[in-house]
Amino acid sequence: MKIKTRLSLYFTLISSGALLLVLVALYIAVYSFFTADFYSRLTDRTNLASQLYLKADELAADSMLQIQQKYLEKLPDEVIRIYDQNNLSAFKMNHNIYWTRAIIDQVRREGYMEYEEGDRKVVGKFYKDNQGDFVILASAVDENSARRLMMLGKITVILFIIFGTGLFFAGRMFAQKALSPVDKIIAQIRNIRSSNLHMRVSQVKSRDEIAELIDNFNSLLAHLQNAFELQQTFVANASHELRTPLTSIIGEVELALEKERDQSEYKRILASIAIDGARLQETITSLMELAQVDLNYTQAKLSPVRVDELVWELEEQWSARKGVGMLKIQLATLPDDEEVLTIPANKSMLYIALNNIIDNAFKYSEPSPVTLSFEANESHIKIAVSDNGPGISKENAEKVFTPFFRANRDKNIPGSGIGLYITSKIIELFKGTIRVESDGKSGSSFVVEFLKN
Repeated sequence: MKIKTRLSLYFTLISSGALLLVLVALYIAVYSFFTADFYSRLTDRTNLASQLYLKADELAADSMLQIQQKYLEKLPDEVIRIYDQNNLSAFKMNHNIYWTRAIIDQVRREGYMEYEEGDRKVVGKFYKDNQGDFVILASAVDENSARRLMMLGKITVILFIIFGTGLFFAGRMFAQKALSPVDKIIAQIRNIRSSNLHMRVSQVKSRDEIAELIDNFNSLLAHLQNAFELQQTFVANASHELRTPLTSIIGEVELALEKERDQSEYKRILASIAIDGARLQETITSLMELAQVDLNYTQAKLSPVRVDELVWELEEQWSARKGVGMLKIQLATLPDDEEVLTIPANKSMLYIALNNIIDNAFKYSEPSPVTLSFEANESHIKIAVSDNGPGISKENAEKVFTPFFRANRDKNIPGSGIGLYITSKIIELFKGTIRVESDGKSGSSFVVEFLKN
């Protein structure tokens, strides 16, 4: 069953249940009113009979009936009897309805009594007079109330069916309107395949649960897109990057084996093989790192990471590798609140990302030192790694985060072109941004920024 139909049924059941309660309460109220009104009419007859009998001691039965018919509406099968203190009827009426001594005595004890006797309603009233004690009993059949209640019941059932049907279709219409964004989402999701994971579901105007669903789904698509790109990059470029140095090594070896060569020529060939071997080793290491990041990327568990502590760990590592003072740390005024210095991330992956940026800076900056600037406040955390290299042109700055791209390739700077690509993916995973700032002539700065919500 679709959500629209289920919501419509829930809405109909709740609304119809409330309507049914109202109609039942109304029916009971009308029934109570009719019953009370009929008993009130019977009471009027007992009051009239007592007044007439007490004022006129020898009032005949037919005279009392004439007065009653003159001033009161005739009730169906109406009966009135007056009993004296000996429980004898004061008037001889032309009907066969009598009350037992027990009923008469009960009225005399209680003073007033209402009850039903079959299809008849009875009112009994006790009067004490200077002429004696009297009990007046009035009875009639409540035909009109029963007929009216039956008509009211039919009207109630018809109204319940009409309103119930109307509520279902109204609920269906409102449910369809409320869930119309979901239909649009489903239509867009059907068009998303592994070949176009860059597509995103359009956001809705209202900030409700549907908007939250879209945000989370788009975030999932971003994760899947990055994971697919990492895998595709590994498969597409691994063979090419491995084949190039291997082909060069095989060519040098075949050249050396063609004929006898002097010692200097062998040294040159071995040096070339060593360079290609080192390049091959670095490429394999980068590819393995890429594969490891790919695995962690899809399984990364986020936890609070103190970025300032991570910066000092990097400083300690690079001081051991390059010497004290080669990685200069510049700290802005840091806040006292530790939460401001913390972001949700995976510490080992964030370490790889920042380490790749520093390693890239040293490749272009040596023998000059590299500067790492760190600042944090309520709005953002910012890390900038600056080198003293030849700079990066505007054209290359747009490509530097693509896999296996190497700027200034002609300067024989080592590297496989994977490190910055891995870095950009990790930073993106942790909701950060990375950009390059350079005039293209001297020095470059890689700026990483995490906005605080």
